[in-house]
Amino acid sequence: MPNYWVVGASWGGTEHQDKKFIEQGIWMLGWEEDDQPAQYKKASEMKAGDRIAIKRMKGGGQTGIKIFHLGVIKGVILETNKVICTVDWVATNLDRNINESRGCFKSIHGPFEHDEWVEKAFCL
Repeated sequence: MPNYWVVGASWGGTEHQDKKFIEQGIWMLGWEEDDQPAQYKKASEMKAGDRIAIKRMKGGGQTGIKIFHLGVIKGVILETNKVICTVDWVATNLDRNINESRGCFKSIHGPFEHDEWVEKAFCL
């Protein structure tokens, strides 16, 4: 069974990287291991076959998140002091509203097991 990961792609909260990630077939954690060891450790658990969703916060005091892109992780590179995943982006530019955020406010969240919330976020 694959794991499900909800990730960010806005470095510094404003520098949106998702278009670059989609074009290059990757997702990369914007933090180095020394800067955010907990985030790096979590990202290093990702593996080929896992599902990945790029999210953004709704902003303006709204609750929940928006899912923009869905993919399948093809591989994970850990040799650069960064976590870089090669990804087959299977659905892009979704703008999917998810009312419950499940605390997905940082760069990476998961792994989530398949349940009703994951179904809403990741369904094709």
